[in-house]
Amino acid sequence: MALVGVEGVVVEVQADLEPGVAAFTLVGLPDKSLTESRDRVRAAVVNSGAAWPQKKLTVGLSPASVPKSGSGFDLAVAAAVLGAAERIDPRVLADIVMIGELGLDGRVRPVRGVLPAVLAAADAGYEQVVVPESAAAEASLVPEVSVLGVRSLRQLIAVLADEPVPDEEADGPGRPDPLLAGLRMPGTGAATGMHSVGAAQHDHGHDLEDVVGQISARTAVEVAAAGGHHLFLEGPPGAGKTMLAERLPAILPRLGRQESLEVTAVHSVAGLLPPGKPLIDAAPYCAPHHSATMQALVGGGPGIARPGAVSMSHRGVLFLDETPEFSSRALDALRQPLEAGHVVIARSAGVVRFPSKFLMVLAANPCPCGRFSQRDDLCECPPSAIRRYQARLSGPLLDRVDLRVEVDRVTRTELTACGARGESTATVAGRVRAARERAAERLAGTPWHTNSEVPGRELRSRWYAASGAMDEAERSLERGVLTARGLDRVLRVAWTVADLVGHDRPDATDVALALQLRTGVPRGVPMAIGALT
Repeated sequence: MALVGVEGVVVEVQADLEPGVAAFTLVGLPDKSLTESRDRVRAAVVNSGAAWPQKKLTVGLSPASVPKSGSGFDLAVAAAVLGAAERIDPRVLADIVMIGELGLDGRVRPVRGVLPAVLAAADAGYEQVVVPESAAAEASLVPEVSVLGVRSLRQLIAVLADEPVPDEEADGPGRPDPLLAGLRMPGTGAATGMHSVGAAQHDHGHDLEDVVGQISARTAVEVAAAGGHHLFLEGPPGAGKTMLAERLPAILPRLGRQESLEVTAVHSVAGLLPPGKPLIDAAPYCAPHHSATMQALVGGGPGIARPGAVSMSHRGVLFLDETPEFSSRALDALRQPLEAGHVVIARSAGVVRFPSKFLMVLAANPCPCGRFSQRDDLCECPPSAIRRYQARLSGPLLDRVDLRVEVDRVTRTELTACGARGESTATVAGRVRAARERAAERLAGTPWHTNSEVPGRELRSRWYAASGAMDEAERSLERGVLTARGLDRVLRVAWTVADLVGHDRPDATDVALALQLRTGVPRGVPMAIGALT
């Protein structure tokens, strides 16, 4: 199997033996790592007790037009060679897809991208797949195929030749003990006993009730989760920006089956799928350091293009703390995935595409020293330095952010006040889930799933606010406070607010809150409608 982004391509491996000087030729556009498989395969076959054919050996990988990279072809190449040498019946190999790297001792080692490869095999009509035993649970997420997990080439030879299967020790701690008993029939417990990555993995025990005060910011986080709106939190260190971002994934709805497979496939290609937890069914959370390069954010790198942070946070949350400290080149590269929902990376060998539908949270200090606050006068930054610092966030990037909230440090009075703790994650998540269901019912039959995805022209023509509700927002447009795009974003946010509070369509209070969230809620100034409780 070849991987192109997160899509698998079935590759046919053929082996031909001809009389002549013993040689091993690999054709079909292999890269250097795949070319090196000749030595790995030869050593693995010999160390598995099989004889290496002393003839001219040619192995072809087709289609030849598809670039092939990595060590995941080792198992298939070894099986093709053994079939050509009649150690295995070639007819048995015709309808089996094999994925795995071979060690010199014949052990089968795990590789990246097992799930997308098995999905591609199922789409191509294959019903039997052989994978490393440690990846059998991941491959079994596709119920249409039968999965055989093997620890070694010796075991594979025995299974295919209908011989007694030798017992081998697991290749490391925590691996499954028994060899999967033969090729399981499709649909027979393929997902039984699968461990999933739950919300606990992402919130690490954090709860929204730990956030004291910050009603404006909490409201913005809830609106962001309910409508899929991007969020910008601005405030001094210690105000709670990171706390809020870390708790956002836990209030997002659980992923559906197809969404879980998409997210799991991306993590599988990146080689970051948690061992023993093959299916990710909770919103992922990715928080790259501000020194991250453009390639680290959007994907790429030398050799095989790998998914970046925007793809690792697909269907989840991308948190950019200290956003002005990121390079302008890296931040500008976010525009395309924000608009398109995917990343396209061009290479000389072809073009790869990674999904990147994420909820972005930006966090920044108000000034270089971070001590600016309307409550006190501790900042010593000159106005010119503050302007330069804030100018690092480009207008086009901020224009794609629907919500902007300024937060301040919690006062001692707020911290010690009776009942200062806010609502729990479970309570807020329930409202978010209900709001998403209302939006899904309204958007049924359209290509959109959340309010943030609906184009402005559709909002204005099909889902308009109540009579007179947009008057204040339209006056803001005339005064230059809002752009035409900003007015559409206010209406999107207003629909999310209406979904949260149970209104049939946005009224004046819903739009007023949306307008404040769009233009920035000043510190210490109450929201248009307090908290959404």
